[in-house]
Amino acid sequence: MALYLIGDIQGCDSALERLLAHIDFSPSRDTLYVLGDLVNRGPDSASVLRRLRALDGAAHCLLGNHDLHLLAVAQGLRKAHRKDTLDSVSQAPDREDLLDWLRHRAMAMHLRHHGVSVLMVHAGVLPAWTCEKTMALAAEVQTMLRGPDYAIFLATMYSGLPNQWDDGLQGHDRLRVIVNALTRIRFCDAQGRMELETKQGLSATPAGHTAWFDAPGRRTVGDTVAFGHWSALGWLDRSDVLSLDSGCVWGGCLSALRLDAPDGQGRLNHTLMQVPCDQAQALDD
Repeated sequence: MALYLIGDIQGCDSALERLLAHIDFSPSRDTLYVLGDLVNRGPDSASVLRRLRALDGAAHCLLGNHDLHLLAVAQGLRKAHRKDTLDSVSQAPDREDLLDWLRHRAMAMHLRHHGVSVLMVHAGVLPAWTCEKTMALAAEVQTMLRGPDYAIFLATMYSGLPNQWDDGLQGHDRLRVIVNALTRIRFCDAQGRMELETKQGLSATPAGHTAWFDAPGRRTVGDTVAFGHWSALGWLDRSDVLSLDSGCVWGGCLSALRLDAPDGQGRLNHTLMQVPCDQAQALDD
């Protein structure tokens, strides 16, 4: 049995098909964890959703910012962007089944692999959150998205404020901070205030900020945090951080990381496996 983490697919179904063949994936034997942004900007988001849904319990998928955007557009709460490629879902005969399956995906996932804690999110976590806190907060958003009032939440989701976590936050402000951290964050300051505008790599770090994973006092530093979202960062391999958005839809590769048993220092051994993408777009969020 092999366990794989896969970075942002973004509607690139042909690349996903080739990657699954490249890793010799078997749903009866292996397990996938897909780190969000299943859809958008690539040519065939509907086929990606159908392929992953058909894998049933062999594929566990996170929601990313593009996935939430699709849900909001489908509800008429947001206008599609000029570069969106969501028609394959919105015009699909099984549209409602695909959207219902998507909104029941997770906001964060956690597993212990050979005793090593692996926390999976689409974008990142705030420095004050532990792994346990992250999972509990993700569950709050999941409950809302899976409930009858999910469209009300989607209508209030789009704001960068509040930009900092406070345990006293309530209602949609509370959920918005959780969603922004889990699906949009790249940079924050020492107090955990999120900067959500900069999309470039580390060389463009805003003054007074760091990458979220280098924030002082980050309470998930003892876990291995795997994430996507940040194609300008690319593949980052640290004992506490695995970054897997290798920019497939922007002309890069689609990546799968096979997790193996830890080495003598408790660090996961892993193998990075990639296929090139045949879709190229201009870099944008």
